[in-house]
Amino acid sequence: MQISRRALLAGGGAVALGGAGYSLLGSDPAEAKRKYPFTLSDAEWKKRLSPEAYRVLRKDGTERAFTSPLDKEKRRGIYTCAGCENRLFSSAHKFDSGTGWPSFYSALPNAVGTSTDYKLGYPRTEVHCARCGGHQGHVFNDGPKPTGKRWCINGVALKFVAGG
Repeated sequence: MQISRRALLAGGGAVALGGAGYSLLGSDPAEAKRKYPFTLSDAEWKKRLSPEAYRVLRKDGTERAFTSPLDKEKRRGIYTCAGCENRLFSSAHKFDSGTGWPSFYSALPNAVGTSTDYKLGYPRTEVHCARCGGHQGHVFNDGPKPTGKRWCINGVALKFVAGG
């Protein structure tokens, strides 16, 4: 069976439009309707967060790689959500992934949720705070043992509490 150029282009266009549809929504449409225990109005979030933290946490942005001091943080402690201070990650699970973002091989129990993100035209697993829904980053299946996961998190979406 031979596929015509027109059929190939039409099929590719349909896939692109499907991805663009999800892209306009940002994430899985069902996730956008989810309610979280900690909520604020958009104006309250803008007042509470720095412009960069607001862009990442509330608008699903990504900070530039290698810009967060938390990427190189080595002390023992807990990483909390910069939006609501929910405890998300332990320094015991942190590793240097070389990607330029703080990376962990595990999250704390019940601290984060995930949804499917199509912003780049293909599915990725987005990570958000289970308490406020703030976008943290993404989780990938190329991390170290024991989990094989790489929780790649925006440093601006986190606060570090030493010793915690």
